[in-house]
Amino acid sequence: MKILVLCTGNSARSILLEALLNQYGVGRIDAWSAGSQPVGMVHPEALALLARKQFPTAGLHSKSWDLFAEPDAPVMDAVITVCGNAAGEICPIWPGAPVRAHWGVDDPAAKSEQDWPRAFAKTYEILASRTRSLLKEPIESMSGDSLVALLSRIGETE
Repeated sequence: MKILVLCTGNSARSILLEALLNQYGVGRIDAWSAGSQPVGMVHPEALALLARKQFPTAGLHSKSWDLFAEPDAPVMDAVITVCGNAAGEICPIWPGAPVRAHWGVDDPAAKSEQDWPRAFAKTYEILASRTRSLLKEPIESMSGDSLVALLSRIGETE
């Protein structure tokens, strides 16, 4: 299954979920992340957290969602937004018409710098829990409607 994770800046939440889906879903999921207005760098606290948890961070970078609307882009099965702004924005037409879902999480980067470690850890835990819930299901064989329902239900959990 191919999943694109979207946020506005593509520097924190979407990067964390991309890493989680690729790490926990190895052999089942290929994930990418992008932003409508990418900031051009991954938030240092996101990279530090992933490094502490021994996730590979090479290749993680902030990029535009326009890359995934190109004719030669991977055809996605699902697009998951993780911030309210990206959920409400008009997205490009994705090749393959993937299912869409929203897994909103508060922006840990919006907290004060002293609160970043705690805020990023909370965001990570929420997204890790949602990733584990997703991987408990036979997502590869689900119909589009069933996958939408599952993704939506998971997105409402903390």
